[in-house]
Amino acid sequence: MNTTYAAAKRSQRGLRARPDAIVGLDIGTTKVCVIVAAPDDRSGALTVLGVGTAENAGLARGIVVNIEKTVQAIEQAIEQAETTSGVQIERIIVGIAGDHIQSFQSRSAVAVSGAGREISRSDIERLLEDARTVALPSDRVILHLFPQDYILDGQDGILDPIGMSGVRLESNIHVVTGLRSAIENLYRCVERAGLTVEDIVLQPVASSIAVLDSAEREVGVALIDIGGGTTDIAIFDEGIIRHTAMFGIAGNKVTDDIKKGLGIVHAQAEQVKIAYGHALQESILHDEVFMIPGINGRKPIEVTKSLLCQIIQPRMEEIFEFAFAEIRRSGYARNLSAGIVLTGGCAQLRGAAELAERIFGMPVKVGVPTLGMGGFAPEVQSPMYATAVGLVLYAHEARTGKSSLGVGFRANQQRHHVRVGYRGIIERIKTFFDHL
Repeated sequence: MNTTYAAAKRSQRGLRARPDAIVGLDIGTTKVCVIVAAPDDRSGALTVLGVGTAENAGLARGIVVNIEKTVQAIEQAIEQAETTSGVQIERIIVGIAGDHIQSFQSRSAVAVSGAGREISRSDIERLLEDARTVALPSDRVILHLFPQDYILDGQDGILDPIGMSGVRLESNIHVVTGLRSAIENLYRCVERAGLTVEDIVLQPVASSIAVLDSAEREVGVALIDIGGGTTDIAIFDEGIIRHTAMFGIAGNKVTDDIKKGLGIVHAQAEQVKIAYGHALQESILHDEVFMIPGINGRKPIEVTKSLLCQIIQPRMEEIFEFAFAEIRRSGYARNLSAGIVLTGGCAQLRGAAELAERIFGMPVKVGVPTLGMGGFAPEVQSPMYATAVGLVLYAHEARTGKSSLGVGFRANQQRHHVRVGYRGIIERIKTFFDHL
């Protein structure tokens, strides 16, 4: 289905356009989730107008492997969200993840150009533009730039240099990159569904906005988002995002283990995991037997919760151990006074937080979107909606010039710089497809 036809088909449904509406599109490995929200006319607070979800079989480990299936899933979720909200969806904020995402530390420097050598916002922008010129392989593009601190004439540890005087301004910057082809294919799927990409945001960054508060980010916290295809990690300290990482072991691996261990189909394994799954034996208060229908006329299978847990727990331990190794590698393991926050669909497994506490040796909680919004808000207060909710909040804060990411981000208007930097990527990709 081409872009023009998809858009025309949706416009025939008699929905009304709403310019102030914000739409978050989470294209996950197992599901597509859409949330439509808009600011209240009186209070300005966001109200959830509609929600849409659809199963997705077009991604693997966060990367598009089947465009048609992905487009169909997007269209189904969008149609459901338009029906519940009554709003015609045209522009969306889309999340991106996958084991193709990589990050590294870089340093940039510029000469202060303002009158009296006073540092202005334009100097910060030039500093970030310099960071974007870092040498990258031709198949990679920059997604985000996260300044860690600033160095002014050799004096480090500065969080907000604007208004200070100096000659040379430097910054240590956390650079997040993605595979160009993966971004282009994601963009192609959204375009074929008749939508326009307003911005692309790293999924753990979006999830952190939805489930972490400023105090947690200030004292140090690690967000672990266990999705279907990837597990995403974002580490905060002193209000600044310090480290990001992703790896391709997540909820689908748990489902595959159940499928192979019990000899059932994937859909049954997913249902069993959600209905009866435990990540820790001690979390099973009352063991019970449940029945799984046999395949093609075979006898039903009798399974106990404890047997199912024996399949699930080793894989969950592996996921947490991989995450802990990444946290130690970041160098911030000792700085996480607020501990670990789990989110994503697999975080809903019973006993997941208790198992994580054993492995990490620090406090663990399951994070759910804390919205303070009306409308359908109670419907989306679940870890599985964390990314979609965060995308909406990300866009809202960008529009209003506010930030919930603590001192480092608020002082430097980091989200504005990320949007400016990525807008160029969006335009280049759009031009690429216009010439096809």
